[in-house]
Amino acid sequence: MHRRHVDDTERRNRLALRHGLHPDQRLADPVAATRAMTVLHATESATVHLAVHARTTGTSPADVDRSLYDDRALVKQLAMRRTLFVMPVDLLPAALGSASARVAAEQRRLIGRDVERHGVARDGQVWIERATAAVVDLLTGSPPLSARQLREELPELSGTITVDTDKRWGGTFQLAPRVLTLLGAAGVLVRGPNVGHWRTSRPTWTLMDSWLGAAPERVTTEEGYGVLVRRWLRTFGPGTLEDVQWWLGSTRTAARAALAAADAVEVGLDGGGTGWVLPEDVDEVSEAGPWAALLPTLDPTTMGWKQRGFYLDPRHVPSLFDSFGNAGTTAWWQGRVVGCWVQDAQAGVRVVLREGEDVGAQGRAALAAEADRLTAWLDGVQIPTVYTSPLMKESRLS
Repeated sequence: MHRRHVDDTERRNRLALRHGLHPDQRLADPVAATRAMTVLHATESATVHLAVHARTTGTSPADVDRSLYDDRALVKQLAMRRTLFVMPVDLLPAALGSASARVAAEQRRLIGRDVERHGVARDGQVWIERATAAVVDLLTGSPPLSARQLREELPELSGTITVDTDKRWGGTFQLAPRVLTLLGAAGVLVRGPNVGHWRTSRPTWTLMDSWLGAAPERVTTEEGYGVLVRRWLRTFGPGTLEDVQWWLGSTRTAARAALAAADAVEVGLDGGGTGWVLPEDVDEVSEAGPWAALLPTLDPTTMGWKQRGFYLDPRHVPSLFDSFGNAGTTAWWQGRVVGCWVQDAQAGVRVVLREGEDVGAQGRAALAAEADRLTAWLDGVQIPTVYTSPLMKESRLS
């Protein structure tokens, strides 16, 4: 049977309609926004709140925190590519059985190596067992505690390593946060209430089973990857094998198997490539109509694919991403990235277009309206970020 072709225009329409970015497609609440995107990037705490705002109307930062820390319908979990995500609780079994398990195994190996290499203990794995057991014992029956509180209470977490002193990112580092990262990836611990403002990441830690009421059931690696990829295809399809492998942070073999487990169907893409969609998602989608959006650093739409040519001119990647491939803020018009946004000293949002990009009067008006909407929502809050793109730096206002 001849495979259907999904051109770049349709891919942009799918993005608009399914990611809650078109004003007529905005979603009801933080949980609905997260489900629509499969997961939200949470490396920077503010990204979660800003990503929800972009896809909803009338949702406040407090609503996001309520979903995370009161209702606990959403949870922060280290998973694909050793990245911290916010995901619906029902996705935890798949993540813990596959992507998170992969991260936990690698972290255990690296911590054990460094413990031995830097003279903290002779046997790195024995040190890890003692440290993790001490954390679990202290948190049993305890309210959530910060990393600092845990380190101060537990001598088993004592230990530092000194690395890359000749580089700007080098220095002396505590091992305790890495132990907590390991336990989080393994699904033993979970990030509890944030200490301080929603724009900063200062998590407390607690036992996952007590936080959620029961430990999530684990699935096999293959089942987990299959569930994750099926959700991903629902959000991002069509995508290529390379997109799936990159997003999962898996091997090519695992990505192929996950596509097979999801019963994915081949479609043709512009440029002659092969994409994959769910079997119930082969039909053409409707025209989205005009839309604009302002998305935060590391937004899941910007970071959803490895191959981004259908919405991002490759010439502009160096302006909008840092040298490690992390996306700064982005401004979108009609399904394409056309610039970035920054805040001025009065917390006003300024949309900055790339040189040579002309979105026309309609596009400028739509982006200005989104800038006003975001300015009102932020209500004077300045958003810090370490993922500042070159264009953001050039455009930052004093």
